[in-house]
Amino acid sequence: MAYQPVTRLYVEASLGEGGSLGLAAPQAHYLKSVMRLGKGDELALFNGRDGEYRARIAGLGRGWCSLDILGLRCPQRDDGDLWLAFAPIKRARLDFLVEKATELGVSEIHPVMTARTMVARVNAERLRANAVEAAEQSERLSVPAVHEPVKLAQLLKAWPPARRLILCDESGSAPPLAQALNGLSPAPCAILTGPEGGFADSELDDLRKLPFVCPVGLGPRVLRADTAALAALAAFQALAGDWSRDRPR
Repeated sequence: MAYQPVTRLYVEASLGEGGSLGLAAPQAHYLKSVMRLGKGDELALFNGRDGEYRARIAGLGRGWCSLDILGLRCPQRDDGDLWLAFAPIKRARLDFLVEKATELGVSEIHPVMTARTMVARVNAERLRANAVEAAEQSERLSVPAVHEPVKLAQLLKAWPPARRLILCDESGSAPPLAQALNGLSPAPCAILTGPEGGFADSELDDLRKLPFVCPVGLGPRVLRADTAALAALAAFQALAGDWSRDRPR
């Protein structure tokens, strides 16, 4: 049977068969004006907790929509436990990075202000909206948590020591990512990438001293900050992450 795409929406409300749900104006507008759906059309809803449910549009007007929740379409599943910590970059590339990181399966997104970070402000709400849209389109059943930006020292001070921090080290002194992962015992992981211009030498020195940090290299070429983050995520998922799992049908 051919794959049939379905319109998906992330909602905060609890989901259960036989229930009903009202949508706020932005999502109602999306269904009516963007997706061209109307009364009686079906879609899918998920909230990161209850799995994915079929829903039918019971009524739809300007700025409002009511839904009847039908049966369970897909039970809740584990979307992985991989964090991404990164130095923020310019807006368009930052939006792209968060979108693609969501598609690649990160569970938490941590913007980190480093010595050479050139971006002064980060709109975490906009990044969360990007993550929600990417989760809807990529058929995830969860949306990654998007944190407010913190300074690197603050992030490291509060870091859970049981979570390995894979440092993408642009200095050229770290072993290749595949080699480093091959010698590591299983543990929750996060990937850390630096800003345009790289980490300061003092930051790299401080990071390498921490027992939970694992420096790795990303090959012989100099990568842009957003390319480095996405390349590291893809390589990790292929070598040690959830790319060994089949896509649910």
